[in-house]
Amino acid sequence: MRKKNVLFVCVHNSARSQIAQELLNRRCGEEFEAQSAGLEPGVLNPLVIEVLREMGIDISGRETRNVFDVYKSGQIFAYVIAVCDGASAQRCPIFPGVTTRLDWSFPDPSTFEGTREEKMQQTRLVRDAIDIKIQAFCAAHCSAATD
Repeated sequence: MRKKNVLFVCVHNSARSQIAQELLNRRCGEEFEAQSAGLEPGVLNPLVIEVLREMGIDISGRETRNVFDVYKSGQIFAYVIAVCDGASAQRCPIFPGVTTRLDWSFPDPSTFEGTREEKMQQTRLVRDAIDIKIQAFCAAHCSAATD
């Protein structure tokens, strides 16, 4: 069976889209191949690296990617999922092919304030909220969703 391509998009490709990419590949990787990109790529958020590491996922060596470079590559995606706020999501290009576009808005960890531990806890909450959404997506679209 050929995997369906999924692209997660957020503003900087530094947090939310990276989390979603990893969790979809982990939970439903037999049926989906997830990638991520950003409108204005930045650097990986160190808190996101840590909260994913808590789940046994290491993204520390990954680079961020520009959504327009992905667009220019000509790849076809079954789903393009914006994980940023609605206004930012409207800036995403329209990908060719039969693509289902979804908007899943999550708070941006780069905007969190407080102590390091408070920011870590808020980032864990975002990770867990994305994970719940991914599990529901897998349950709806995969023949065998995994934990």
